Amino acid sequence: MNKSLLALAAGAFTFGASEFVMMGILTQAAHTMGVSIPTAGNFISAYAIGVCVGAVMLVFGRKTGPKRLIVIFMAIALAGNAFSALATNAPVLVAARFISGLPHGAFFGTSALIAKTLAKPGKEAQAVSLTITGQTVANMLGVPAGTFIAEHLSWRLAFLILAGTAALTIVLVLAWIPRVEPVRDTGIIGQFRFLGKPGPWVILAAVFTGNTGIFSWWSYVSPWLQKVGGYQSSTVPLLMMLAGFAMVIGGLVGGQLTDHWRTAGTAGLGQLFSVIGLILVFLVPGNRVSTAILTFIIAFALFFISTPQQLLLAEAGKGGGELIGGAAVQMAFNMGNAVGSMVGGSMLTVSNMNYHYPALGGFPFGVVAIVLLAVYSLKYETHTDAFERLEPVEV
Repeated sequence: MNKSLLALAAGAFTFGASEFVMMGILTQAAHTMGVSIPTAGNFISAYAIGVCVGAVMLVFGRKTGPKRLIVIFMAIALAGNAFSALATNAPVLVAARFISGLPHGAFFGTSALIAKTLAKPGKEAQAVSLTITGQTVANMLGVPAGTFIAEHLSWRLAFLILAGTAALTIVLVLAWIPRVEPVRDTGIIGQFRFLGKPGPWVILAAVFTGNTGIFSWWSYVSPWLQKVGGYQSSTVPLLMMLAGFAMVIGGLVGGQLTDHWRTAGTAGLGQLFSVIGLILVFLVPGNRVSTAILTFIIAFALFFISTPQQLLLAEAGKGGGELIGGAAVQMAFNMGNAVGSMVGGSMLTVSNMNYHYPALGGFPFGVVAIVLLAVYSLKYETHTDAFERLEPVEV
């Protein structure tokens, strides 16, 4: 199982870095393409929109083995990142980012299914969190490395390297992941039957609003650190590494807590951390220490939430809709990413490029997410199996 999870984590690394590296190299990419920072936010939104569109691929892949699906997704990621590296103008880069995002949601939905299938009973959340760790490590190492490469060499090289990691993942998947049975085939319509209940929609709305709130600020974290924190652009990679470390810790802690407590309750707790961070970003004048601390807090919260949200929809889709449920989380996540980038860009425009204001724009969205998760937890998680999951400890 460990090798299988490692192969999935390698894929998560590729997609995590592909999605988030643009935040660290936004200034350089905007300069090369001859567009403003708010306009360059489209490079972020295009990837997110690709995620939402690409999840539909799972509708037609329901009869295909999960292992083969992962290989297909990584091949598309390889092509999209190579295309991004070769982009000659802003519209071409937007198209390349869209292609790169197409397999993202489908990958994580399929990855969660494989991890749950291979995990020991009661350890499903931890198995999923370990695969998602690849995405958090991407933020701790991959994104800072990409930012460093963009600062000293070329931002295009970062995408070429990601194309290489996609190729490596294909090799690891073929070598290490055993055959996993496809989900039960309930037909095209049957895969969506679970969406006829209100619960999944409450979770999807919480994922969307929560990530809209965070990404309203996070999309512009690199210039925020420079303008508000007073950091030099050459120091930003170190701050991105700090954020990535916070994501790793947040993802692992969130996975551990989810296996022992309410799933939606855990997600709501993480969302509360992010909202506190956002309001402090707006209220605190900002210096090197405060911006570093707030970056850590919000990054921690972002991936603390990830595992419980992924599991909520995978569980809701049991009986044929597991892949669609897992992918739907990523769709909602990245729709929030896209809308958040637009909200943050609008706040910068109306505030005359005041980098405190994107956090203010995201704050109400985060509050709505907390309310939705609390409502879901109180309505659907009244019995948490906590007592049954207690493990005896011999002294």
